[in-house]
Amino acid sequence: MESTFHSLENLFLQLGLDNDPASIDSFISQHKLSSDQNLETAPFWTPAQSAFISECLSEDSDWAEVVDQLNALLHE
Repeated sequence: MESTFHSLENLFLQLGLDNDPASIDSFISQHKLSSDQNLETAPFWTPAQSAFISECLSEDSDWAEVVDQLNALLHE
């Protein structure tokens, strides 16, 4: 089985967010999470975005790696 590489830009597009580098940087700087906040339950996600992120992580989908990357960036 061949895995698919998804970029941060592709993840933002999948989530319905602006996915140019400046928009991604702005989103990350405006949505920092505390160490005890789970990415998928963050208050700024729509229900659909939250469900997608949760599904990616629980099913260890091919999106999981880039979701983990976003999680790390938001927890810096």
